[in-house]
Amino acid sequence: MARKQLKPSTALYPVPVVLVSCADAEHRPNMITLAWVGTVCSEPPMLSISIRPHRHSYGLVKKSGEFVVNIPSLALLEKTDKAGLISGRDVDKFATLGLTPVKAQRVAAPLIAECPVNIECAVRHTLRLGAHEMFIGEILAVHADESVLDADGEIDFTKAAPFCFNLGEYWSLKEKVGGYGFSQGKK
Repeated sequence: MARKQLKPSTALYPVPVVLVSCADAEHRPNMITLAWVGTVCSEPPMLSISIRPHRHSYGLVKKSGEFVVNIPSLALLEKTDKAGLISGRDVDKFATLGLTPVKAQRVAAPLIAECPVNIECAVRHTLRLGAHEMFIGEILAVHADESVLDADGEIDFTKAAPFCFNLGEYWSLKEKVGGYGFSQGKK
């Protein structure tokens, strides 16, 4: 198979699309749409989000040291896209998009009620990377709507219906095609 070298770019695909909620000192909520998000540690559980410093949410996360990663369902695709196109400096994104902030248990940033999965995080590390600053957050609590849980109480991703960002496009997820260790006969 012939290979062609391409210029360095954000070619990793697909990546999850999330709504990260945060709040200012007066607990006014805001949110930002992000796709530069990922798991970075299992023990303690940690994830990263990367935000450009000129974005309104950047200053809120930087100052508060906390955030919530809300995983939207495919039903929230249009609102999720719009949340990334308007600024919380100018409008109340929750009111504008018809989304509901819900008090979190461990952080001051709100959960987004309409998102089936919410992950409360406290910033443990930051790393300036160029165009973005990465916030590494320790996961303090995970919330899931009962409607997306399977019989064992675990998140059923077919019910949660997350979507991803795929080189400039949004894509849904279709079906499970294997599990960790399946190539070695693990169940």
